Amino acid sequence: MGSPVIAGWIAHVAFWTLLILGAMSGELRERSLGGFLILWLAGRFALPYVPYGDGLSMPFIALLDVVLVFVVLKADVPLT
Repeated sequence: MGSPVIAGWIAHVAFWTLLILGAMSGELRERSLGGFLILWLAGRFALPYVPYGDGLSMPFIALLDVVLVFVVLKADVPLT
């Protein structure tokens, strides 16, 4: 198992953790929660049909993680 696979697992764990945290804290309403779930489903099941989409699924989940950090934690993602 290489580092891209581990990074993908970390992105998925962070996504579900932030989604649950946002739902429990009230930062994500039902509509926002549904929107993130639909985007995750689209990235999970639709990207393999796009050319080079298999390689884009993990960066897509990581992008959703960054947006969830902004929305749920009201914080910035440190780059260093």
